[in-house]
Amino acid sequence: MHRRTALSVSAALLVAAPLLSACSGEARPGTAAVIGGERITTSAVQAQVNDVRTAQNRSEHPAELIAAVPQLDRVKLSAMLQSRILDRMASDAGITVTTKELETERQAYDQNNGGAEAFEAAVLQKAAMAPDQIERWVRDQVLFTKLNAKYGEGKLAEPAAKAAGKLGIEVNPRYGAWDAQRVTLGDGATPWITQVTRPEQPPAGA
Repeated sequence: MHRRTALSVSAALLVAAPLLSACSGEARPGTAAVIGGERITTSAVQAQVNDVRTAQNRSEHPAELIAAVPQLDRVKLSAMLQSRILDRMASDAGITVTTKELETERQAYDQNNGGAEAFEAAVLQKAAMAPDQIERWVRDQVLFTKLNAKYGEGKLAEPAAKAAGKLGIEVNPRYGAWDAQRVTLGDGATPWITQVTRPEQPPAGA
């Protein structure tokens, strides 16, 4: 038996860095962050924000959902960075994910939450993920479960810090400050990865 888990959604603050700076010393226009030598553009972050706001506005309680995540651009950038860190952690650990595993995980979430529509509503509320962002979210959950199995529950901080250090994370000051020691966005008390338990399900294939 294992628990379905969710990554924490960090409303984040990030710090300026050399690769983000133009000759004038100001943040390079159009860059939200650089991770692993690759840019995450402000337009990519804004596109995710727009998708979430559209989904929230179509929900039964749009005002409540929107008010719950006022700094959505920081939340989405946080999630994008976390996904890339998880990918690097998995690569370092020799962990892979198959299409079948992703399909099985998604089916389990749908079943546990009363169907695909109800699951999408739950993820929108709890993780600020629009329907078209759920595929990546599910992949993160599979990686998270496998990493926990390898390192042990609550023991991901060190491998996460190592992975983030190898990638090198530089962030536009518009989004706040990146905490390299805690591997998180912002100065909140919540660790980079926290568990939110889901209904228990037997392992795939059981």
